[in-house]
Amino acid sequence: MFFKNLTLFRFPKSAAEALGDGLDKRLKKHQLKPCGPLEMQARGWVSPFGRSETELSHQVGHYLLLTLGLEDKLLPPAVVNEALADKLEALKEERGKPIGGRERKRLKDEVLTDLMPRAFSRPGRLNGYFDLKRGWAVFDTSSAKAAEQFLTVLRETLGSFVAIPLDPGESPRSLMTGWLTGAKLPEGFELGNECELKDPADTGAVVRAKKLDLDTAEIREHLKSGKQASMLGVVAEQRSSFVLGEDLTVRKLKFLDIVTEELENTERDSARAELDARFALMTLTLDSTLHRLEDVFRLTRPRDR
Repeated sequence: MFFKNLTLFRFPKSAAEALGDGLDKRLKKHQLKPCGPLEMQARGWVSPFGRSETELSHQVGHYLLLTLGLEDKLLPPAVVNEALADKLEALKEERGKPIGGRERKRLKDEVLTDLMPRAFSRPGRLNGYFDLKRGWAVFDTSSAKAAEQFLTVLRETLGSFVAIPLDPGESPRSLMTGWLTGAKLPEGFELGNECELKDPADTGAVVRAKKLDLDTAEIREHLKSGKQASMLGVVAEQRSSFVLGEDLTVRKLKFLDIVTEELENTERDSARAELDARFALMTLTLDSTLHRLEDVFRLTRPRDR
């Protein structure tokens, strides 16, 4: 269950307290339920350990893991449009005149109501963990919208939960561009082999480099022409690699051999033990990386009001 992408939020100490005693009882009241006949989606908590398990949270030290279950009904637009066209054609022949816009909307609603009970459902899961000590909320997605959806369900579950997007005190684009032009990287960080350069003049000019040495004359020429780094590959302490965006979203997160070798040396005799070992190793590895990002980009934890 190693995360592959990270969307990051921060929360204050009071919010951490809301994730303490009595959490499981609250989670159970908001467990995932299947979509009703006329519902297009359902959201609720599921066990991080899998479908057959009942525990809705898992904690290792000050790290708390939650899993949001997702169910979405699939109604392809082509199917809806075809059924609507049949209705419109039949009504047009009956009346002998075209159908107005207001009635078209009503007929489309009828079509959706008829089709929804027969639509297929697509299940999904979204993992997120909370560093109760340092106030990080970490979601396994590169989509801010998906992370916000997770937080919305959590707020409904707890009554309230303060969590805000990152608000860097230092410009990520400026710092990452500086690293490419020779400025010293943060301790433990090295350049990876991928970057995206954009023209700040909003001309639409974009240069993407993948699997390349970033310390080359070609990259330097693009930087001299005024382009700036909007994404940059980073290797953190020889334990993980990722692509850092100017919004500080982490993409293509990979844990390197030294981490996976540590996992292989851990005794894991069940799926539950496997998840426990992976979660503990992942959070330990990311702890140092997030602390480094906090210092470099001046990412302060929100204070209680």
